[in-house]
Amino acid sequence: MNPIRSALPFDSDTVFTVSQITSLIKDVIEGTFPEIVLEGELSNCKPSAAGHIYFTLKDSGAQLSAVMFRASAMHLSFVPKDGMLVRCTGKLSVYAARGSYQIIVSAMHLAGAGNILQMLEERKQKLAAEGLFDPGRKRRLPMFPSVVGVVTSATGAALRDILQITKRRNPAVSVIVLPAIVQGAEGAATIVRQIQAANDFNLCDILIVGRGGGSLEDLLPFSEESVVRAIAASHIPVISAVGHEIDWALSDYAADVRAPTPSAAAELAVPQLIDIINDLEGYAAVLYDTVRAKVEKIKLMLKTFSAENMELTFRSIEQPVLYRLEDAKRELTESMQQRLSAIKQQIQHDMLILENASPLAILSRGYSVVRDAHTGAIIRSGTDTACGAEIEIIPAQGKITATVTAAAAGRTEP
Repeated sequence: MNPIRSALPFDSDTVFTVSQITSLIKDVIEGTFPEIVLEGELSNCKPSAAGHIYFTLKDSGAQLSAVMFRASAMHLSFVPKDGMLVRCTGKLSVYAARGSYQIIVSAMHLAGAGNILQMLEERKQKLAAEGLFDPGRKRRLPMFPSVVGVVTSATGAALRDILQITKRRNPAVSVIVLPAIVQGAEGAATIVRQIQAANDFNLCDILIVGRGGGSLEDLLPFSEESVVRAIAASHIPVISAVGHEIDWALSDYAADVRAPTPSAAAELAVPQLIDIINDLEGYAAVLYDTVRAKVEKIKLMLKTFSAENMELTFRSIEQPVLYRLEDAKRELTESMQQRLSAIKQQIQHDMLILENASPLAILSRGYSVVRDAHTGAIIRSGTDTACGAEIEIIPAQGKITATVTAAAAGRTEP
C-alpha cells in the first residue's frame, strides 16, 4: 500500500479542482523533499540579465527544470555550460501556475573530473593570455628572510610540517600564520583576504600559500581566478605549495616559485642556519687571507722606495701627463681660432649678400617705390591706379607726390 496515499485525507470519490490537487501535490513534494542532492547533465543553460541561471538537469531517462537565483549563482566557482556533469543541492518546488515542478538550486559543483579539468584548462588559457603567468613577472626569493607568512589551514598537517622544518632549519626565522579555509566554496575568499592582509600590512618577507594533498575538487580554491589574481598582484614573493608533487593548481603558475609540497616550500623559503654560518666563516677566512696578502705586498713595495725615489717615480708618472695636457691645450686653442676665423668669414659673406638684397640698396640704384597716397597700397601695375589718383613716389631719399594723368595695363616696350 502506498504510504503517501494512505496518509491523504480523502477517498476515491472525492472530486478536486485543479488548484486543490496542485496545492496538494505541492504540499506532498515540498514536504517530502525539503532538500535533496541531484546529479545530472546541464542542458539549455540560460543566464538571465538579472543574474539568475535557468537550466535543465537531465540523464538518460528523464529531465528536470531548475533555477539558481543570483544570490546563490554569485558563489559559483565555474561558468555553467551545456553538457557539464554537475551535482546540485536544492529544494523541489511546484509552480502551480504552470502545473510543473522544478528544483531551486542553492549550490552547484562539478561532478566529473573531466569537466573540472576542462574548466581549469579554459581558465588557465584565459589568465595566461592576460600575462599573469609570464616568467618575466617572477621574482627571486629573498636570501635571508626574517619572517615567513603561511596562508593555509590552521589545523592542517601542512602547517605542522612547515613549522617543524622552519624551526629545524633556522630558529631565528619567525612564522606568521594567516589561517584560511582551504576547501569548499568559501575557501577562495578567505585565501584572497589573507594574501591581501599580508601585503597591506607588510607582514612577512616570503608568503607560502598552500595546503596538503586532496582530491581534485578539494584543491579547487587554489585555482579560483580571484586567488590567482591575488597571488599575481602580491608585492611579497609567493611560494605556491598545493597538495603533493603530482598535484597542481593555477596558483602554481602565478606564484614566483612552485613547491611540490608544503614541506618543500619551507625548505625553499628558510635557509639552513648552519649553512649560513659555514658560508660566513668561509667568506671571513678568504677576506682575511686576501687583506693580509695585500698588506704584505704593500709592505714589500714600500721597503724598496725612499722618499727621493718615490718623488722621482711620481714625477716620471706626472711628466707625460703634463705634456699631453699642454699638447691638448694647444690643439684646442688652434682649433678654436680656426673655427672662429671661418665663422667670421661666413658672417661677412652673409652680411654682403643681405646688403645687396636690401630694398634700400635697390632704391639707391635708381629704382623707386610707388604707392597710393591715401591707402598706402603698393602700385605694381597700371591697373592698380586710375587717372586723377594721387600717388607717392619714394626714391632712395625723400618722397615725391604726383597725380596720375594716364594709367594703362600690361607692359610697354622700351
